[in-house]
Amino acid sequence: MSKRKLSIMMVIVMVLSFTVACVDQGEKEDIRKDVGGEGQQEFLTIATGGTAGAYYPLGGALANIYNEIDGIIANTQATGASVENVGLISGKDREAQIAFIQNDVTYYAWEGIESFEGSDPIKNIRGLSVLYPEVIQIIATKDSGIKTVEDLKGKRVAVGAAGSGTEVNARQILQAYGISYEDINEDMLSFNEAADQLKNKQIDAAFVTAALPTSAVTEVTQTSDINLIPIDLEKINQLKDEYPFYTDVVIPGGIYKDNDEDVVAAAVMAMLVVPEYLEDDLAYELTKQLFEKKNIIEESHARGKDITLEGALEGMPIDVHPGALRYYEEQGIK
Repeated sequence: MSKRKLSIMMVIVMVLSFTVACVDQGEKEDIRKDVGGEGQQEFLTIATGGTAGAYYPLGGALANIYNEIDGIIANTQATGASVENVGLISGKDREAQIAFIQNDVTYYAWEGIESFEGSDPIKNIRGLSVLYPEVIQIIATKDSGIKTVEDLKGKRVAVGAAGSGTEVNARQILQAYGISYEDINEDMLSFNEAADQLKNKQIDAAFVTAALPTSAVTEVTQTSDINLIPIDLEKINQLKDEYPFYTDVVIPGGIYKDNDEDVVAAAVMAMLVVPEYLEDDLAYELTKQLFEKKNIIEESHARGKDITLEGALEGMPIDVHPGALRYYEEQGIK
């Protein structure tokens, strides 16, 4: 083949490639217009939590659902959970477009208190939906002899990772009993770290705020005997008076090995949070998919069954995204 013919063929290939690329780009722009406006991002990052918690598998189920929305490529990101996720959602870098966050941590961020003390209130986030109870479980080794919250005094207690929602829950519950960190040997540990140290008897007890059953706790019961420590209903009501996002729940007997009796516990709520900048139409579609394809979420984790349309706004501590609100109004939820 002559050099002249080869050159002509190369030019034709380049023109065709450019044309196809333009068509593909045009199709993507049309898709983005359908779900949330011309400038809608193509990728949707879902900030979850550690791989041992419920957020991670639930986030994977959400990604599968959201990938069915034309023009959206959803993926999950394992994180340090609630407090870190606030930063991922609200930060200038726009690292995440949807996140699992406890409703108490969301409230702290909105008000600029507790974990966010000294910072400006974070007002560029919006609620998408309240999901299910996050139970504050107090786990103790049987060998420790701990049977009540008061028994934690003088013991080695994991209170959650530093700055985490669990750590704040632990501190507030201890305060309700007149106990401070000076009365215990506190250790700032994540769920996985606490589980390992419970198994190795390096600590006596741990606070774990997570959905039931929590895989990290279940793992501990495979090699160690544990007690679930109840919280007095009177103390939970005291917490409710001061912190309106708390609620009381019952941990069913038998959820963990050799713990056959029901146990009263305090709980906060898991919720989904999105950035204020998210397009209304996309927020509407995300909310719609969440409830209309909830069976996929239920298959990923037992807590998926606790997600209800009727409870989507109960315990909502911040402004709801207008796109999500439109869906709720269509469904008669206020």
